[in-house]
Amino acid sequence: MIEQHFGESSPFSLGVEEELMILDAETFEQVAAVDRILKGVEGMDLPGSVKTELFASVFETNTNVCATVAEVDEALPALRRAAAVAAEREGLAIGAAATHPFALPEAQPIVKEERYVTFVGYGGITVRRQGVQGLHVHVGLPSAEDCWRCLDAIVPWLPVVLALSANSPWFAGELTGMASNRAPILAELPRAGVTPAFASYAEWEAWVERLMHLGVTEEYTRIWWDARPHPKLGTLEIRVPDQPTDVHLSAAFAALLQALCATALEEGLPRDVHALGDRGRADYVQNRWSAARFGARAKLLHPDGQGYLPVSELAAELFELVRPAARALGGEAFLDRIDPTACEADLQLQRATAQEAAADVVARSLG
Repeated sequence: MIEQHFGESSPFSLGVEEELMILDAETFEQVAAVDRILKGVEGMDLPGSVKTELFASVFETNTNVCATVAEVDEALPALRRAAAVAAEREGLAIGAAATHPFALPEAQPIVKEERYVTFVGYGGITVRRQGVQGLHVHVGLPSAEDCWRCLDAIVPWLPVVLALSANSPWFAGELTGMASNRAPILAELPRAGVTPAFASYAEWEAWVERLMHLGVTEEYTRIWWDARPHPKLGTLEIRVPDQPTDVHLSAAFAALLQALCATALEEGLPRDVHALGDRGRADYVQNRWSAARFGARAKLLHPDGQGYLPVSELAAELFELVRPAARALGGEAFLDRIDPTACEADLQLQRATAQEAAADVVARSLG
């Protein structure tokens, strides 16, 4: 049995992770300096932690367990500020977006930790291409079965979240035409994309344990679905959003996902009961691609299976569905920070004029 700690924090508590880039303060090139950032924040009184990521030119901030979105909204800027101060002392800066406009992912040095080195040895080029950053939101849930029930209910709505958060139109120096290059790049990993339609938490657990027993994977955190149970933390971890540039949007997406989970457990999300299996997952694959391609301008299949609508309409419906839960949890005001008609990829594209060099785009887009 996988160690689990569901129910040990208050229902719908939050933990939020941001993946941020380390840049040269003048050229805006990515710099492999995570050790200098970590050393620079040592001894600071922080509302969370700063950790390594796969590439040495990226770091991750983790909030402490937060009871409310307001706590997240205080913690995330504090963590960014601490890292920015550490970076400035070294002639560096930090950047926030889901991809760097011109850095080549394969050129980024890997952090020399066993988990990352073995990961590259296993995944090869599919891992070396993971020059992408995401926002991960952990929502505390009362039990393992509640976690799976919640996950199964929210999956059809996650492409809407991806579309609204899309913030990676560049990849390796090119505007590819995708609003989120991160989404398809992540999907190159094994065990990525949509969560399979297991019937229960126990069925998921048995599958993971079989893969571990056979030597396919070391543990469940080597599964990179857009949403996954994280039993050791007692959370549902939602990994679908691109990393926002605006830190206040990070808190807003945390509020949305917290309220979405609460609404799901109250059976408040409409969906097509005939599409919970293969058809529903097939719809998800279509919607995930469309959200990544077009961002907030996408059209998606409705989670009830009966319509094909613009993201703006689906987002308005989603906000209306979750608003009562957001109000009860103290996160309603944060929903208003999310524009249902736009995403940050649009802002990057507006700035990518023929007159601007890539470095100018970085300076204006990464915050």
